[in-house]
Amino acid sequence: MNEQKTLSGFYEQDHDRPDELFRTFQKLKRDDFAKAKESVKEFKFGLRRHIVREEDVLFPLWEEKTYMSEGGPTSVIRAEHRRIGRQLEAVHGKVADQDPDSDHEGREFYPAIDQLTSAKERETAFRSMKNSPEERYKLCCGRH
Repeated sequence: MNEQKTLSGFYEQDHDRPDELFRTFQKLKRDDFAKAKESVKEFKFGLRRHIVREEDVLFPLWEEKTYMSEGGPTSVIRAEHRRIGRQLEAVHGKVADQDPDSDHEGREFYPAIDQLTSAKERETAFRSMKNSPEERYKLCCGRH
């Protein structure tokens, strides 16, 4: 990865695929539930991967650079991740029950991390995110 890349740009791209998968799910859920179900499953994995990357890589870097952890923005976002996780499981439950009435909100992260990190730190973060183990985000109930 080159020095021009930003962590905020990476996270924006990291949001794009799950967001597109959820839009596909929303479009198909009443007409082709089998395809919609695959889209929401990949959406779930992608969103969970995104959260794992933030919490395991980006947040510790942010906290190190800003000296803000307890009560700082990452604490707030971690709480938001828990809420999103509950919403995600609610959507997942509806899909498992073949109920097309579901909804979800997208989220963004702060681009300020790019101004607080060097190219080397971003490169290390990119490597760590790329190597996030699948077992940390590819979790499913086993019903499908």
